[in-house]
Amino acid sequence: MDTLELEAPLRTGLFIGGEWTTSAGGTAPAIDPSTGRELASIAQATVSDVAAGVAAAREAFESGPWATQPPVERGRVLLRIANLIRQRAESLARLESLDTGKTLRQARADVQVAARYFEFYGGVADKIMGETIPLGMNMTDFTLREPIGVSAQIIPWNYPLQIGSRGIAPALAAGCTVVVKPASEAPLGVLQVAEIAREAGLPPGVLNITPGRGSVVGDALVASRGVNQVTFTGSVQTAIDVERRVAENLIPTVVEAGGKSPNLVFADAEIDAAVRGVLNSIIQNAGQTCSAGSRLLVQDEVHDEVVGRLVEQFSALRLGPGIEDLDVGPIISHVQLTRIAEHVDRARDAGAQILVGGARSDAPELWGGFFYQPTVVDGVDRSSAIVQEEVFGPVLSVLRFRDVDEALSLANDSEFGLIAGVWTRNIDTVMRLSRRLAVGQVYVNTYGAGGGVELPFGGYKRSGFGREKGLEALRSYTIVKNVCVLHT
Repeated sequence: MDTLELEAPLRTGLFIGGEWTTSAGGTAPAIDPSTGRELASIAQATVSDVAAGVAAAREAFESGPWATQPPVERGRVLLRIANLIRQRAESLARLESLDTGKTLRQARADVQVAARYFEFYGGVADKIMGETIPLGMNMTDFTLREPIGVSAQIIPWNYPLQIGSRGIAPALAAGCTVVVKPASEAPLGVLQVAEIAREAGLPPGVLNITPGRGSVVGDALVASRGVNQVTFTGSVQTAIDVERRVAENLIPTVVEAGGKSPNLVFADAEIDAAVRGVLNSIIQNAGQTCSAGSRLLVQDEVHDEVVGRLVEQFSALRLGPGIEDLDVGPIISHVQLTRIAEHVDRARDAGAQILVGGARSDAPELWGGFFYQPTVVDGVDRSSAIVQEEVFGPVLSVLRFRDVDEALSLANDSEFGLIAGVWTRNIDTVMRLSRRLAVGQVYVNTYGAGGGVELPFGGYKRSGFGREKGLEALRSYTIVKNVCVLHT
């Protein structure tokens, strides 16, 4: 492993019932995508291990102190977790960079966002309130918002520390217990959070981590009768498979299944800001972001200027190992690298113009890793695969539009609906589009908002359902009970 000093031992086992343990399932390597070399050996949970994790979470929920203690005490534990994450920020960031390949500055930002999730939900743990309903003088009706129970959470590989905290923190704040399956490609950051939570005073069984293959751990987890709620982030097909399994137990889910998000750049936009926003939205984490701005919709009058400037900036981007903190890190795996290349090759064969990039990096010093050149594809058809499907790499597809109506038509012509960016100085355009864009978040003259911890996040259409982040996330981890009292 790269020179790395952790404030605590590197955790690579199973975390069940507050204890670290091994598994009869053996181990599998965690691979540094920058080099293709092994970082660590990760325990692989079996079906029995998953059952043990769920049982520990169930016992902690039904008999432990977590759900029944004063909410302010839960909040204080979450705040201690946030503080410990910040105290270990640099070593966690370096570990996350090595595990995922993302640039070190992005990993550092992810660590701060992870801490912010625990801070935010620690602050609202004692503010999850019910309501009173007026029924007259001799009847009192009120609602209780109670923890839903055991939450199963399946974490993706692109932002494991950040997205893991995004689901764990609100679940804990609500009084739930949690069983997490981290991504096989990048499990290390989430595993360290378990140890931090234990040090912060989280009771045994409240948080359990069972790494392993999705076909074993994921399937067993979402099918468990001991689970009361599922939070999933991943591909559309896997989301469909999860929903089929969960439907057998009739439990609620939160699903975030990707996007094909557009940036709409109008002729009256501040072009410098728009170009920076478009570039960052597709290059961040080498384009391996569900909300990446992978479609550029640009008005005819400024098409050549905007695209020309983007090509110039794409050409100047530096590729390198995430830990070296250049501009673009590697793709997570050889499988994903091949998938990106196939998308671009098909677009080229169909007549699209590859303005920059369009191939795996041929730099000798990068050959051991999984690097793909930042790519701009113009002259594409709106129905082509590279426009309609989630490529999940540093590949920007460009479409032209004449007016607001055509821009809206192009933006909504997608099975996905996660985020849209609108770049214009015209308030009428802003208000019209913000109402009619079929997406869960609309950003105007910006794209994203840091970690966006406070902002409800989720999609329309095949991007999923339910909302994470902000106060809305608490709805997923609580259930409303109505109490009606007749009195004289």
